[in-house]
Amino acid sequence: MSGADTAWIIVATALVLFMTLPGLALFYGGLVRARNVLSVFMQCFSIACLMSILWLAAGYSIAFGDGNAYWGGLGKAFLNGVTADTLAGTIPEVLFFAFQMTFAIITPALIVGAYVERIGYGFVLLFSSLWMLICYAPVAHWIWGGGLLAGAEWSLFSAGVNDFAGGIVVHQTAGIAALVLAAMLGPRKGKTVPPHNPGMVMIGAAMLWVGWFGFNGGSQLAADGGAAMALTVTHISAAAASLTWAGWEKLRYGKASLVGMVTGTIAGLASITPASGSVGPVEALFIGAVAGVMCQELCGVVKNVLKIDDTLDVFAVHGVGGMFGITMLAVFGHADWVAQLGGLAVVGIWTLVTTVIIILVVKMIMPLRVSDEDETNGLDLSAHGERAYDITS
Repeated sequence: MSGADTAWIIVATALVLFMTLPGLALFYGGLVRARNVLSVFMQCFSIACLMSILWLAAGYSIAFGDGNAYWGGLGKAFLNGVTADTLAGTIPEVLFFAFQMTFAIITPALIVGAYVERIGYGFVLLFSSLWMLICYAPVAHWIWGGGLLAGAEWSLFSAGVNDFAGGIVVHQTAGIAALVLAAMLGPRKGKTVPPHNPGMVMIGAAMLWVGWFGFNGGSQLAADGGAAMALTVTHISAAAASLTWAGWEKLRYGKASLVGMVTGTIAGLASITPASGSVGPVEALFIGAVAGVMCQELCGVVKNVLKIDDTLDVFAVHGVGGMFGITMLAVFGHADWVAQLGGLAVVGIWTLVTTVIIILVVKMIMPLRVSDEDETNGLDLSAHGERAYDITS
């Protein structure tokens, strides 16, 4: 065991949890109407708690157990056979479990942005649980656990997919699931209104930016130069995307908004995620600069061309950003084209099919959408009996 590596991954684990609680909760909460902000907080917090228990019960074993090419089995369910002295590389395996648990938390939490303001709370809990176990955990095994896409002897692609911190495993899966769920759920009723608290959005985005140093830097699983480079290129991409999003917005609409700029930050972070273990600062600058414009344009395509109310642009920012980063690894010569595109195709189809099936099954058990009256009154009061502010909007 390396004391330095262990200390760094302990910090990185805390940083990645910080991304969801409170970072993502504040980012999403500020973007919705005032009468729905607590429902977003509740969804993010509940997912964090529930995924933690399910990761212990089965998720970790499915993703990182000693199974076969398709799943890891249940041999490590409830951390069976794992003690404080068991190692995963140079760190305690229980710490590796905890670090990966924070990824299993934030991935279904990202999907929250697609369905806010109109979905049933019970549906969120059951859907997120099944989706993490059936969709996310197997994909994590395929790429990070030595499975189908990892370049092992049973891999579909000999080179293996290069996805350092989750362009496919986290962002593509969450983005596609978000798009599917938003399409099947239907749009919000009434006109779209501006975010109720842009300041809250900025605070949440800033927390996500800081937490992402653990997300990408921690994925090196060591306190070394690779982790330092991953942290550095993460920051450069985020900064570049923030500026190009704001600049493009200024050219198109005459004004650069705070919400737009910090959404660009997230686009740059998502795009650099899979590449942060391979690229240098100049390549990161290019990735971020392109992501800020590309993801902004895709927001319009989803809403205006596809006519899908992916409310907080999960697919355009996270899904497209993650897939762009995966592709850029091949462009810059850091990965095999066949493996990268093949990985995108395999996981894309898997995510699409499993998400549709899970939605259809859960719909038979509990309502997908709240009533018109509850949607009009806001989910804070109708679902949770609380109100964020004295005056609702």
